[in-house]
Amino acid sequence: MTITSVTVRRHVPDLDAAITFYERLTGEPATRFAFAGLELAATGPFLVFTGPPEAAARFSGVAATLGVEDVDATFADLIAHGAEPIAEPTPTPNGRRAVLRHPDGAVFEYVSR
Repeated sequence: MTITSVTVRRHVPDLDAAITFYERLTGEPATRFAFAGLELAATGPFLVFTGPPEAAARFSGVAATLGVEDVDATFADLIAHGAEPIAEPTPTPNGRRAVLRHPDGAVFEYVSR
């Protein structure tokens, strides 16, 4: 298992202002989309989001999104080494994803395209 990318998640009060700032920082246009009751924008290694407090709290609980070659293999390997499944591997518009709690308590989303 090798991590191929890391996406930092940030809950922001003003999505438009955050998009302007992070587009300038990364030099890349943001891609906006909705997911799980939230409005999100991805630019470079950043994923900024806003939405109702309950939905935002669930999404904020994940430290980062980690890209891997094969979510299913990564999921099985991490479970075998003490990780706790939060969300089983499933298809999403951005590829397959799973969410796991590491033995130290940190929660990460894993994705593969």
